[in-house]
Amino acid sequence: MNADLEPSWDLYRTALAVLEEGSLSGAARALGLTQPTVGRQIEALEAQLGVALFSRSQLGLTPTDAAQALRPYAETLRATSAALARTVRSEAEAISGAVRITASEVVSAEVLPAILTPLRHAHPALAVELVASDRTRNLLQRDADIAVRMTQPEQGALLAQKVGRISVGCYAHRDYLAQYGIPRQLADLAHHHLIGYDRLAAYMRGLGDWSEAFRPERLALRTDNSLVQLAAVRAGLGVGFCQHGLARRNPDLQAVLPQDIEIGFDTWIVMHADLRASRRYRLVFDALVTGMGEYLNGT
Repeated sequence: MNADLEPSWDLYRTALAVLEEGSLSGAARALGLTQPTVGRQIEALEAQLGVALFSRSQLGLTPTDAAQALRPYAETLRATSAALARTVRSEAEAISGAVRITASEVVSAEVLPAILTPLRHAHPALAVELVASDRTRNLLQRDADIAVRMTQPEQGALLAQKVGRISVGCYAHRDYLAQYGIPRQLADLAHHHLIGYDRLAAYMRGLGDWSEAFRPERLALRTDNSLVQLAAVRAGLGVGFCQHGLARRNPDLQAVLPQDIEIGFDTWIVMHADLRASRRYRLVFDALVTGMGEYLNGT
């Protein structure tokens, strides 16, 4: 045997098929190969082992003692290969284990729990790791398995499905508006308590005259935490931003200057394409697609 050349399982599998079927043609049918291919694989295995496995005559092939000695080990290899395949399939089909999701702070806290709750109840062996961050996580480097994104992914290795558009407007609590009045035009914002970012968000630059009113130095409350902004608006501290989908759930919030202030983000559910074969990842991906679609459509 050539010690530098270890025969592959494919060659042993072919030899086992010839032993079981009694001929090259029978082995070819069993393996879905051509007879010449089976013949070449037997010759390759004999060359690598340095022994003859079959005696050839007009009556066909007769296994040698070496072939008979090889047979139980080849059967063990076949059983092991089948067990490996079953294990991989079982892992891919199992709805258990962890799935790491990343989404913005507001979506993570306000939208995803209602989507994830029935999913977890139906599949209690499923564990969710939720990364609440307004930073875009790198799925190619597996910072997360699945992402809810407000930008269309460009990498071909990612599987992405658009679910709609997150629309954001200006809102205030009805008690605040009862005390300070309802702004009728953009200039009126100068007389109101505004809530916004400590550092002007990149997406707000160049959106129109209204964005000037929300420059950090003009704000009553400035924070880069979107959840804090939302909580301040709900508490009646002033005028700030809220997703329309969240405002629909809170009758105390009223739109402010909806004809002038509107921000929209196309929204995508994204995961690495390599994960699509795993049932648990696909299940979570599909649940997010359905749940985010219902949220964005107001259903």
